Amino acid sequence: MPKTQNKSSTRKTPHPLERIHATHAFIPGGLYKPQLKRSLEPIADRMVLGQALREFCPRESHSVWTLPVNRPDPIKVIAASNRGRQAHLVPLRMGRMAASPFAFLRGSACVMAWDLAQLPDTGLNVVIDGDAHLDNFGLFGTPEGSVVFDLNDFDETMVGPWIWDLKRLSASVNVAARENGFNKRERHTAVMQCVACYRRAIGNMSGMSALELWQRHSLADHFAAEFSGDGKVRSIIRKAEEKALGQNNLSFFNKVIEKGPKGLRFRQDPPLLDRADEETKSALIDALTDYATTLSPERAYMLRRYRVVDAAHRVVGVGSVGTRAWVVLLIGNNPDDPLFLQVKEAVKPAAAPYAPALPKDFRHQGRRVVHGQRLLQAAGDPLLGWTMMEGRAYYVRQMRNMKGGVPTEWLSPGPLAFFAGGFSALLARAHARTGDASVIAGYCGNSRALDESIAEWAEHYGDQIERDHLLLVRSIKANKTKAEPRI
Repeated sequence: MPKTQNKSSTRKTPHPLERIHATHAFIPGGLYKPQLKRSLEPIADRMVLGQALREFCPRESHSVWTLPVNRPDPIKVIAASNRGRQAHLVPLRMGRMAASPFAFLRGSACVMAWDLAQLPDTGLNVVIDGDAHLDNFGLFGTPEGSVVFDLNDFDETMVGPWIWDLKRLSASVNVAARENGFNKRERHTAVMQCVACYRRAIGNMSGMSALELWQRHSLADHFAAEFSGDGKVRSIIRKAEEKALGQNNLSFFNKVIEKGPKGLRFRQDPPLLDRADEETKSALIDALTDYATTLSPERAYMLRRYRVVDAAHRVVGVGSVGTRAWVVLLIGNNPDDPLFLQVKEAVKPAAAPYAPALPKDFRHQGRRVVHGQRLLQAAGDPLLGWTMMEGRAYYVRQMRNMKGGVPTEWLSPGPLAFFAGGFSALLARAHARTGDASVIAGYCGNSRALDESIAEWAEHYGDQIERDHLLLVRSIKANKTKAEPRI
């Protein structure tokens, strides 16, 4: 008769992720189910769980980038991402991406998504921005009239590994530094600052009350002081804030609207701004009527004060070129009361094939974007909502609501490192809102191990971005890829 084994001697220690998913605040896929009967483990214990993840995913492992032998041709990946876009605008997208390696990085989230999915990962998922490069941080007006720094674009938001966001931001810092003429040491310093500020911020937030975290804004006039900026940095922030304050409905109205025999109309400026025909305008009105049901009741009531006057198709960004984006002019109490709403097509995120499936409710891509933005952005747009039009999913937001950015293309090493650190701290706050900051902080630790590893990876990946960009340029010059303007 065989001996029976002692079960206690053969039982394996659970993987840290098993305990994390069983005990910490965020449960992937259960975003809106409060765990009010579940008691959280102490912060110190959750940090230990994060530390334990280093055994399975060492922080030093993040330093490596070697070209995978099965890596898809990036030009073919980009071509595949153009399917479903408006064909006449695809050459414009290609031309914009070919302008520089940084522009290529902005437009090629689909390429980087595959690359990131091959890299070491802690297994910790949060709601990520999905496209957290330098140019997707900026200034925004709050409903109270303040100007804050925050994340900008949420087209790629989804549930995924927190480190994907941090690596995309770090890669963008490295590539931007290259274009600004920085040497390797200066690039390394900038990315080190980016990762170190994320690590310190997530550590600080691990002990913060949940209510304080969700009420925490980064006001423009506090931003420089919070991250110890110098006089030059404060001057850059002040100019960006002044520009943001000037970006409002009236300034946009004066820029794009003309008064003709039939009343107020968008100025034609094809292909960048092309007035909608009456059939499309009618479809937009129907879509906005449905969109109003996704707003809070008081905001929907306010929208009843407005009437649609005109609509136009407007080309925006780099990665979004070719998707459908409409801007609608509404007039309220009097002709000096314009409201511009952007109705932007929402498509499946580039990283979706490599991440957990979202709950059924979020398979409406517009709703996915809206809820991702509401979760990650501290000062949200009160008119953010979603709708459908002609079988396509859209999200709706205000246009020109005190929005501005920091022009990174002319920043010197000190200011670029400052903004890289400040933006990564904003990213940490976004991740802490939907993930367990204590676990992430425990993994990141207090040493520079993660900083050094990602800075080394970003340098190697910056080389890869330059090689991929060169492939696109050569494809255009060989007439294999259509681009406008021509190179």
